[in-house]
Amino acid sequence: MLDAPVVASLYVHVPFCARKCAYCAFYSEAGDGALVNRFVRALIAEMELVAAELQPQTVFFGGGTPSLLNLRQWEAVFRAMERLNLLGAAEWTVECNPATVSADKARLLRDWGVNRVSMGAQSFDASLLERLGRIHSREMIFKSFDLLRAAGFDNLNLDLMFAIPGQTMATWRSSLAEAIALGSEHLACYEVIYEEDTPLFAQLQTGKNPPDEDLACAMYDELLAAADAAGFQQYEVANFARRDGGRGELPERACRHNVNYWRGGWFHGLGPSAAGYAGGRRATNIANTALYCELLERGVRPVAWSEELPPLARAGELAAFGLRMTAGWPLAQFQQRTGFDLKQEWAPEIHRMIALGYGRLDQERFQLTRQGLRFADWAGAEFLRS
Repeated sequence: MLDAPVVASLYVHVPFCARKCAYCAFYSEAGDGALVNRFVRALIAEMELVAAELQPQTVFFGGGTPSLLNLRQWEAVFRAMERLNLLGAAEWTVECNPATVSADKARLLRDWGVNRVSMGAQSFDASLLERLGRIHSREMIFKSFDLLRAAGFDNLNLDLMFAIPGQTMATWRSSLAEAIALGSEHLACYEVIYEEDTPLFAQLQTGKNPPDEDLACAMYDELLAAADAAGFQQYEVANFARRDGGRGELPERACRHNVNYWRGGWFHGLGPSAAGYAGGRRATNIANTALYCELLERGVRPVAWSEELPPLARAGELAAFGLRMTAGWPLAQFQQRTGFDLKQEWAPEIHRMIALGYGRLDQERFQLTRQGLRFADWAGAEFLRS
């Protein structure tokens, strides 16, 4: 019998939110105390099923709102991870909403080894926070940031959104300036996406505040300029980290967990709706918290579907993901990872990108240009294979 694959990254989806945001299409729900406690027990059971395959170097608790878990629930998770030898990751991120950070919770997370917090600020403008359906105020962003610093966190990310309906260039510049002034080590800045089955999409259908692509492009350019001037290095379409000296392919404060995704590394995904990729197979858990708990209470993995892609299709996916990084794909690394020659197998697509001014090819790598990164989703789709 073959040994189980060693998986070095772990994602945990905590599916609870105090209130659904207007733009969010991720699986989440409001949960009462009984359901959250049941979820924690089920999550520990799922950890037990995969622990033998895990030697986590990166851990990421996302959601939903992981910081909604109370101290007792977090302690139960941490003690289970200690028992299963899942502590000690070099990078351990927990997503937090500014409204759900307390001094006690921040200290507990730090004491157990969490060393990176990603805080969903989204905007520093009160009216835009209300439009997005956020439960926090601008004042809570500053307070929570200070609480995290006081607890010993020296690696903090702030999430920001641009091209929000009704957002002007002036309000975007103001939010950027306030985020940079806080002094976080990382910024993740996303253009609003109108996902179906969200209140924001419904607003779009009414014709109010239609998307302004020219303004969105100008906001993205403003982001690039402001981040660079403040000492951040862009290493992916939406991600910027402090340089901390030098300009290598990856800045020191880059999110290593996300880099593992973009470079096609293996990871386990636990929790309702979580996706994983390990041993050549990708799988997604069911997006139903009650059923997720019920299956794990019976000792059954809560997998909705899994598949093993043909090698060329998998390589095309990796090409698309990796091109989101400013470094693009080192040709030798891509061939080592996939068995395919990127320059040869995707020659027509590469030449098309170069002709459009969207791509750049040299002896070592293929990468998207600054203009090409603005259209990375479209460019990546060109590299997919069925």
